[in-house]
Amino acid sequence: MTPSAIDLPTKSTIITWEKLPEDFILPDEPVDNNLQPLLAAALRESLELAGLILESMLIAANFGLCATVKTQTVVKAPDWVYIPSVKPIPGGKIRRSYTPHLEGEIPTIVLEFISETEGGEYSINPHYPYGKWYFYEQILQVPVYGIFQPKTGELDVYCLVAGKYEQQLPDENNRYWIKELNLFIGIWQGTKAEFTTNWLRWWDKSGNLLLWGSELVEQERQRAEQERQRAEQERQRAEQAELELEQEQIARQRLVQKLKELGVNPENL
Repeated sequence: MTPSAIDLPTKSTIITWEKLPEDFILPDEPVDNNLQPLLAAALRESLELAGLILESMLIAANFGLCATVKTQTVVKAPDWVYIPSVKPIPGGKIRRSYTPHLEGEIPTIVLEFISETEGGEYSINPHYPYGKWYFYEQILQVPVYGIFQPKTGELDVYCLVAGKYEQQLPDENNRYWIKELNLFIGIWQGTKAEFTTNWLRWWDKSGNLLLWGSELVEQERQRAEQERQRAEQERQRAEQAELELEQEQIARQRLVQKLKELGVNPENL
């Protein structure tokens, strides 16, 4: 699904990157359901456990991205955002929002999760307060925009090409290569946090799934169990070898005793 092309205003839009006023009231809309925070957390978790998150990065969920357009402050909060490098903030301060260029690089990828009804994820409204699509494409110029529908397991991925989003095609595994992250993103169906549903997952360039914490624990449990079984098999082999040696020694002693009973000196044999 791609928004229909429209004739955007020919006059250049004035965009500036200004610090958000301290008294600015950020949108405080609740998420549509309790699955959305889990989807976002799962994406970060596997990156973190794979050692792919640096202190200089900003990865957040439902977090405000800001720009000033024609003197009006515009804030959009994607369900998940990955920013490769941001300027540090003073100790004790809390980052309330993020203004690209002013505070660091532009986001590499933003993701939106659609619930029962769309919330403007495909909106190209070019006027204030602006549609999400227009904001990410024309104002922030985010390289990668993904729209995920957990209920149906559909994922649309768009890349910025010559200033416009172009829909990408998945590979033979139904995954999308995100070159900026050197990872694939795709759909995985299974259970996490007692939810059995469609999840967004990462795969490395070799096709290996980046695991969640629970999966790493299970992997380690299985490795430990396999090691225990190998040790048990080795113990049993050692016991069997010892038993065979004992049996061989008993058989030899019996033979010697029999030969002596027959008047034969075994040492002369």
